[in-house]
Amino acid sequence: MQGSSHVDSVQGAVMSLIQSSPPTWGSSLLSNILIFIVGSPILVTGLSLSGIGAAFLLGTLTWRAFGPSGFLLVATYFIIGTAATKVKLAQKESQGVAEKRKGRRGPSSVIGSSVAGCVCAFLSIFGVGGEACSQLWRLGFVASFCTKLNDTVSSEIGKAYGKTTYLVTNFKIVPRGTEGAVSVEGTFAGILASMVLAFTSYLMGEVDTHEAIICVLASQIANVGESIIGAALQEKEGFHWSISLLCSLTTMQSI
Repeated sequence: MQGSSHVDSVQGAVMSLIQSSPPTWGSSLLSNILIFIVGSPILVTGLSLSGIGAAFLLGTLTWRAFGPSGFLLVATYFIIGTAATKVKLAQKESQGVAEKRKGRRGPSSVIGSSVAGCVCAFLSIFGVGGEACSQLWRLGFVASFCTKLNDTVSSEIGKAYGKTTYLVTNFKIVPRGTEGAVSVEGTFAGILASMVLAFTSYLMGEVDTHEAIICVLASQIANVGESIIGAALQEKEGFHWSISLLCSLTTMQSI
């Protein structure tokens, strides 16, 4: 009986820590450990081992800044983005436009996708700007992931189903997978994905109706800006990292 009582008390302490409001670093760390253990079969389909490590740090930071709803937003982004990457993967591989490692993303991809979101999370945690700016950091966080999901889905669906792809700077027809290229199919899918993520954020109380609309508009503005940057920098060494960083900055400027 004493052993059972001890187990119950430990379980009670763990649950109390997880449910801490506002979240603490301890509750964020413990929550992510439990979630990543349970969700490991899904995580390994979309992330490399080092990518999972980077995602764990991102998840912990997100939970600490915005609680379970912020974490769920990032999880939704990951699930939809991973699913889009897997669409017609064999075809993409045969055409040489598929993501490396069967679409399993590494730490550089995780970090590059979350730069703006991490900045907003840190600003929120340290209360920069006080109560007056707290919702701005939350809005920026949601908009940043709407932008990256728009980018990922439009690119992957465009590679899979785009009938004609145009270089955004001069509307010249180019092969699928060309940096800076867009297609009607991919663009529509990207906008739809950002709408789904913004609506999810609305349902979780992260943003209101007007802010959700702002997130969708900002994501499309940033996505067009990224395509222009991609077309301009596609021949330059190291342009992949530059595009991710500049896209994050474009998102912040858009809102």
